[in-house]
Amino acid sequence: MSDAPKDAPSDAKGVCVVIGAGDGVGGAIARAFAAEGHPVVVTRRARNLEQLEALAANIRAAGGRAEARGVDAREEAEMIALVDDIEAKIGPIEIMVFNIGANVRFSLTETTSRVFTKVWEMACFAGFLAAREAARVMTPRGRGSILITGATASVRGREGFSAFAAAKAGLRVMAQSAARELGPKGIHVAHVVVDGAIDGVFTRSNRTDVEDLLARDVILKPEEIAANYVWLHNQQRSAWTHELDLRPWSETW
Repeated sequence: MSDAPKDAPSDAKGVCVVIGAGDGVGGAIARAFAAEGHPVVVTRRARNLEQLEALAANIRAAGGRAEARGVDAREEAEMIALVDDIEAKIGPIEIMVFNIGANVRFSLTETTSRVFTKVWEMACFAGFLAAREAARVMTPRGRGSILITGATASVRGREGFSAFAAAKAGLRVMAQSAARELGPKGIHVAHVVVDGAIDGVFTRSNRTDVEDLLARDVILKPEEIAANYVWLHNQQRSAWTHELDLRPWSETW
């Protein structure tokens, strides 16, 4: 895939980049866009490259195009190099998805400056870098989507989540600023508030009733979340959604 010429046919779909692609929401988003015909690049830190390669192989086995990259999304130089390399070797980036979570829980007095800073770097600063680099290559073309994953903490703080809430709230208002600036330039920026427990390794390692929750639709399913990202990208610009919140029917909010 990396040897494919950049000058692909005019009807070819642009690349979807998923920053923070694990075995849950990020992987589901990558599979959903690959099923729509978009070449996909999935990223996480280099130490997770083996898992990323397995995800990319799974997408290719299903008939999609996918490539894995080990990238630290907090590092400016790495994000610039990632975008430049994709544009040069794979094709124009049409969708940038920022999906890094960084959900940690510490009481206020146990939250060190290192924890607070690291969470901000992962959940907010990295999102800024992803959006900025996507805008850099999308703006001259006058099209593209920047889709950002938020959380309950994006809109309200809760005890034990001062670092996470501060980072996610910052990411949310960064997305608002980006949307107001980039919308007139043809770029759709959307922020998705995912409110509730999500089926995945983290939830399954902490609960024993996941199958029952899934059967009753009281837990978020990654594939259903991903379908909404595809819908957001395919929206016509006369009716763009900026913020979308997703939660099970039973969730208190």
